[in-house]
Amino acid sequence: MLISGPITGRRRRAAAVAAVLTCSAVLTGPDPAAAGGPPSPSAGAPRLEWRPCVRGSAFDCASARVPLDYRNPRGRTIELAVIKRPATDPRRRIGTLFFNPGGPGGPGTVQMPQLYPLFPREVRERFDIVSWDPRGIGSSTAVNCFATPGEARAWVTGKPAGFPVDARQRASWIAAYRDLGRRCERRDPELLRHVSTADTARDLDLLRQAVGEPQLSYLGISYGTFLGATYANLFPGRVHAMVLDSSIDPQAWTNHASSAAPRLTTFLRMGADLGAAATLDQFLTKCGATTTARCAFSAGGPKATRDKFDQLLRRLREHPVGTWTYGRTVGDVVNGLYHLHPGWTNLAERLQALWQGRIPAPSPLPAAPPVPYPNPYLGDEQAAAVFCSDSPNPGDPGVYHALEDFSARRAGEAGRFWTWAAEPCATWPALAANSYRGPWNRPTAHPVLVVGTTYDPATPYSGAQALAGELAHARLLTHHGYGHTALTNPSSCVNAHESRYLIDGTLPPPGTACRQDTPPFAAPRPSGGVATGGGATAGRRP
Repeated sequence: MLISGPITGRRRRAAAVAAVLTCSAVLTGPDPAAAGGPPSPSAGAPRLEWRPCVRGSAFDCASARVPLDYRNPRGRTIELAVIKRPATDPRRRIGTLFFNPGGPGGPGTVQMPQLYPLFPREVRERFDIVSWDPRGIGSSTAVNCFATPGEARAWVTGKPAGFPVDARQRASWIAAYRDLGRRCERRDPELLRHVSTADTARDLDLLRQAVGEPQLSYLGISYGTFLGATYANLFPGRVHAMVLDSSIDPQAWTNHASSAAPRLTTFLRMGADLGAAATLDQFLTKCGATTTARCAFSAGGPKATRDKFDQLLRRLREHPVGTWTYGRTVGDVVNGLYHLHPGWTNLAERLQALWQGRIPAPSPLPAAPPVPYPNPYLGDEQAAAVFCSDSPNPGDPGVYHALEDFSARRAGEAGRFWTWAAEPCATWPALAANSYRGPWNRPTAHPVLVVGTTYDPATPYSGAQALAGELAHARLLTHHGYGHTALTNPSSCVNAHESRYLIDGTLPPPGTACRQDTPPFAAPRPSGGVATGGGATAGRRP
């Protein structure tokens, strides 16, 4: 999950680049009444020795040593890979802004440089922007359950793509993730128990101290919003400014802090399936309302385009196009909705190729800025280690087929995708030793800004409404638009409000709503640009 679909390393790597454009037991964790467990013994701030990431790079890199277990700070330590882009106007620099790109499992050392051009200009001028690979991820001390890259590749290719479709594929999928859990448990079981969101929030507080900031300024997107909410409630007096973009309902993530077995998966509790279904409907409606010159999959009208899509999926169930099976295609569709430009246009071209019986051409990927860890290992087990140990999911693999049918009835094909995205947790071997499950309303030193996009295929707008209502002092900024995160689907209006808030603490008025700069399938302008639709309105808070 930038929340970015099923917890697969391949999916996260693709999302990281595209963003430039664009348990066998119930996982209950500690006593929900204990706010993160007993107070942790103090751990000293790590020393960061910054150096250029690579010769000529504008980014600096460092590593930080932190305790594996904050309840035993003098025990085993792990390493965090950290990256910084200094403020571009150092004379007007006002501090450090920490950034988490989501996931769980998003490698900040890769994704922050890729996403950096999308940060508001004023923010880039005034802040050093710092990110890191969270514990267990990427170039930090990482969860890696395979002896060789070849073993990892063989495991990936041995399971169904997207999600399993029939009984044989379901058995293969469940067996593959059971095997993954066993491999991980053999290699480093101690690490698996100490990669929770609460552990990472404590790492973030040490990094804040390491850069000399008395309080935290933070931007988190997708899963990074849950990390931010956790930090805000573990360390409420240390919040200076916090922007949470495309938010997770913390009660849904924690199964409402119940000790009862969860009846739904995390993603179904969040409503990710409903958000994806609504966004897919918008994609097909907007595509059908325009010409094939702007949306290659258009059938000349919204209903005809929806019918064409349904017919394509029925055909792929029986007759895949090469490796493009029904399951792979539905997964690609949900993931393709994340980035409006050029993601929706590229998705329409892939669907049209499949309609014509052709294997879709791969979408061109932009060159990434030079960073020191350009290709860290990002296997499925890294996201699973955080997600499955942190958030409760049904522990019986046998119930997921029925859950799939339930979700498909309410959300169509997207429900099948999001149901199986959480199934790896059914046989995951570890529970977080120290998780945080609430409360979520501790008064923070300064208010929090929550941003929600109205058509988000992963973290629906209802999650932003819920988080803004849960936090003690928060303001909801509505982004009328499409895709996952306002950062990667920009609105100059949202950027302006975020900049004012981060720089001088000014919140947007209650009920403020912004529009996306560029609507779907926009007509090209004569200059080569596209028609835009940015702007803001104010009214009652949704």
